[in-house]
Amino acid sequence: MKNMRFEAIKNIVNNTVKYEVKASDKVSTIFNEHVFTLKTARHYLSDEAYKSLQASTFTGKKIDRSMGSNIANGMKAWAEEKGVTHFTHWFQPLTGLSAEKHDSFFTLKGDGTPIQEFEGAALIQQEPDASSFPSGGLRATFEARGYTAWDPSSPAFIMEIGQGKTLCIPTIFVSYTGESLDTKTPLLKAIVALDKAAVDVCQYFDKNISKVNATLGWEQEYFLVDVGLATARPDLLLTGRTIFGHAPAKGQQLEDHYFGAIPERVYAFMRDFEQEAYKLGIPLRTRHNEVAPAQFECAPIFEEINLAVDHNTLLMDIMTRVAKRHNLHVLLHEKPFAGINGSGKHNNWSMSTDTGVNLLAPGKTPKTNLMFLTFFVNTIKAVHDYADLIRASIASESNDHRLGANEAPPAIISIFIGKYLTDVLHQIEQRVGGHFDETDEAMLKMDIHKSIPELMLDNTDRNRTSPFAFTGNKFEFRAVGSSANCATPMTVLNTIMAETLKSFKKEVDTLIEKGEKKEVALMHIIQKYIVESKKILFEGDGYSKEWELEAEKRGLANIKTTPLSLDAFNSEKAKKIFENNSIYNHVELEARHEIMLESYIKKVQIEARVMGDIATTLIIPAALNYQNVLLENIKGFKEIGLPASSFENQKAILEKINFHINGISKGITSMIESRKKVNEINDTREKAIAYCDNIKNAYFDEIRLHADKLELLIDDNLWPLPKYRELLFLR
Repeated sequence: MKNMRFEAIKNIVNNTVKYEVKASDKVSTIFNEHVFTLKTARHYLSDEAYKSLQASTFTGKKIDRSMGSNIANGMKAWAEEKGVTHFTHWFQPLTGLSAEKHDSFFTLKGDGTPIQEFEGAALIQQEPDASSFPSGGLRATFEARGYTAWDPSSPAFIMEIGQGKTLCIPTIFVSYTGESLDTKTPLLKAIVALDKAAVDVCQYFDKNISKVNATLGWEQEYFLVDVGLATARPDLLLTGRTIFGHAPAKGQQLEDHYFGAIPERVYAFMRDFEQEAYKLGIPLRTRHNEVAPAQFECAPIFEEINLAVDHNTLLMDIMTRVAKRHNLHVLLHEKPFAGINGSGKHNNWSMSTDTGVNLLAPGKTPKTNLMFLTFFVNTIKAVHDYADLIRASIASESNDHRLGANEAPPAIISIFIGKYLTDVLHQIEQRVGGHFDETDEAMLKMDIHKSIPELMLDNTDRNRTSPFAFTGNKFEFRAVGSSANCATPMTVLNTIMAETLKSFKKEVDTLIEKGEKKEVALMHIIQKYIVESKKILFEGDGYSKEWELEAEKRGLANIKTTPLSLDAFNSEKAKKIFENNSIYNHVELEARHEIMLESYIKKVQIEARVMGDIATTLIIPAALNYQNVLLENIKGFKEIGLPASSFENQKAILEKINFHINGISKGITSMIESRKKVNEINDTREKAIAYCDNIKNAYFDEIRLHADKLELLIDDNLWPLPKYRELLFLR
C-alpha cells in the first residue's frame, strides 16, 4: 500500500516546474481594468444615467428605476467588449463566504430569435433561491424566496476564472419579509449611522463638514503549503487546520522567517494574485513573510469600509484559486498549526471627513486637537461600554484557537494608546473638580502636537498583545481572525461609535444650553468620558498572568470561548443599541446569534469526526504495524537465545506505543459517547456550550497528545501524515 505522505513528498521533488508569472504592465495601467468605475461609466452611459449613478455612489441616493435599463445596457456593452457572457448578483450570506448564481446575457425573443439582453430590472434586483442559506429561524426551509438588491456604492466588476468571464454586481441579500440575510446590509446601515452621528459632532468644529466616511485598511495573514502535502492531510482539507501534528525541531524560534527573503515559489504566487487583484481594483501595497514558517501577509491602501470589506472577501477567493496554479494550498484558518503563530486580519479603522481631515490624527492647532480629542476619547468610551459586543464580533470556533496564543491578543478587550496620549488623558482627568475656563491656555489651547513628538507613529509602540491599539492616526483592531468577514466587526464598531457620539452630543448640548461655552462643555464631557472608561486602557503585556488578575480587579471580562461570548448579541443592551441605530431589529439579531452558535456546533462536530477518522484509520494502523515490527524483532532476539536485556529498549518502545494506542482508542470511544449525549440537547446555546466543554475541551487535547507522541515513536517510513517539518518549509 502506498504511503500518501511519501508520494506527496516525491512529487514535490520530481515536479521541478518553474513557477513563472508573465511580465506585467505597470500597476497603474491595469488597476481597475475589470471594474465598472465612474470613469468607465462616463463612456457608456447617458449624461442623465451617469449623474444618477454618481449621486447614488457618493450620497446614497436611490437610483430611479427608469435609469436602470440605461445603466444596465452600458454595463453590458462594457462587459461584452471584454468577453463577458454571464452576469451574477454577488452577495455575502451568513455563511461567512460570498455567493453567486450566474445568468447568461443570452435569451430568446418571443419568436425564438436569440439575443443578448441585460435589463434594468435584472441589474437592480434578483430572486435567488434562499432556502439553504443560514437564516437562524427567520424562515422555514420550504420558504425559498430571497432578494438580492444592487449596491451602487461598490462598483460592478468582472471575475475571470480560466477562460470564462462573469459580470459581478455587488448586492445586499434580504428575505421575502425584508430581514437581512447577509453581512453587507447591516454594514451599510452602520456606515450611515456613524456618518450622521459623526457629522453632527463635527459641526462643533467645522460647519463645512457634511460627510464622514469610516475607513478600513485590513492586513491579511495566511499560510501556504504544498497542495500535494495538503491533500495527504484530511484534517487540513476538511477543517483548515492540523488536528494532529508534533512540533518540529525547528519552528519559529530563530525568528528567521519574519521579513525574510520571500521564497521564489511563493513570490511567483504573490505576483500572480496581485495582478488579479489590481485588475479588480484591490489596492494591494504590501507583501512579506510573517513570523511563522510558511506564513505570509498582504495589505492594501485604506479604503472606505464597504469597498474594503468587499475587496477583502474577493481577495480571499482570488488567493485560493490562484494558489492552485502554483500547486499551493492557502490556509486562512486562524490556527492551522499548533505551537506557532496563528493568523489574524488586523482591521485598521479610522474616520475621515469630506474636507480631508482624518478625525483620529492629532492636529496642528488647538481647534483641530480638540476635535481629535473628541473622537479619540469617544472611541475609547465606545469600546469600554460595549466591550462585550466587540468580543462577540470576533468570536468563532477557529479564532478561539488563536486568541491569547503566540502573539495574538487575549480575549480580554483592552485598549493601548501609548505613553504620550496616556499622559495627555491623565492631565485632563486630573483637572480638579472638572474646572475648565475658556481662557485657560493649558486646556483649551493645548497643542497636542507639541506634547506628542511629530513622529508619534514611532513613539507609540504597536503593542502586539493589545486587541485594540492606537497606532498614530487610526485604531488597529488586532483581534479579528484571518478567515473572518470584516463586515461583522466593522458593523459593531461603527454602531457603537455612532451611539456614543450621539450620547456625547446630547450631553455637550445640555451643558451649552445651561450657559457653558462650547469648548468648555466639550472638555467637561471629554473629561467625564476619560474617567468613566479609563479602566479599559492598558499599556502592558496582555499575555501575562498579572494582566488577567488585574483585568479581573478592574471588572473586565475574560470570555475565552465563542458560545459564551456570543451571549452579548442576545442581550437587551445589544438589542437596544442596534434597534436605536436601525442596524438590526431584535428578530435579525436573535437569528444571527442562533446562526453563529449553529456554526460553532457544526465546526466542532466536523473536527471531532475528522479526529476520530484519522486516528482510527491512519494513526492506529500505523502504530500497530510498527508494533508488529518490534514484536518480530524481540521474537528474533529470543529465538537466538539472547538475554532479555538485549531487547529492553524495544520492549520500552512497545509499551509506550501500546499506552498511546490505548489512550487514543479510549479517548475516541468516550468522545463518541459524549457526542451522542450532546446531540440530544435541543437548546442551541446549551448544545454549543456542551460541544465546547464536553467535547472540544474534554477530549481534543488529550487525544492529540497521544497521537503526537506516537509520531515521535513510530518508524518515519510508516507514519502516514505529512509532518510539520514537511508542511512548514516550502520547497
